[in-house]
Amino acid sequence: MDLITAVLIAIGLAMDAFAVSVCKGLAMRQSTLRSMVIIGLWFGGFQMMMPVIGYYLGDSFYQYISEVDHWIAFGLLLAIGLNMIRESLSEEEGVDGSLGLRIMLLLAIATSIDALAVGISLAMDHADIGTDAMIIGAVTFLISAIGVKIGSTVGDRFSSKAELAGGIILILIGLKILLEHLGFL
Repeated sequence: MDLITAVLIAIGLAMDAFAVSVCKGLAMRQSTLRSMVIIGLWFGGFQMMMPVIGYYLGDSFYQYISEVDHWIAFGLLLAIGLNMIRESLSEEEGVDGSLGLRIMLLLAIATSIDALAVGISLAMDHADIGTDAMIIGAVTFLISAIGVKIGSTVGDRFSSKAELAGGIILILIGLKILLEHLGFL
């Protein structure tokens, strides 16, 4: 996978974490470098780990689905993207400003489930999962830290728009994978 596609996937996946980070910043009212780094590490770390898990899950059963892998990758990215778009248009749940282990663990898992499915689709594309996972983790770390700062400064005006954009990006990448495999690109 080329660098631009990896970064676009990372940005798309990071939008859930961004939306939650904005809400965290809003709940804190005053962000600190420490809170930005903690939230960035939680979300970035899980976003980096989950595609690797998904990749190895997908790779283990690839031989059974190799003839339809492009359709599976497209279907997963489409489903994730549509879900993100749906969530961006619905009422948002409140998030508290706590950085406690239990709360952050649950939020990190919840915002990185999409990355698990993307990891499966990356296995179908035979991507370099090490590099891609590091890009996803680094981009999510940065976007999450920025989200905390934005949330504490301007509020949650942008979180649903970010999630909408992330969903659209993932759908377009899924479409690109499908069209490339079918020979249209």
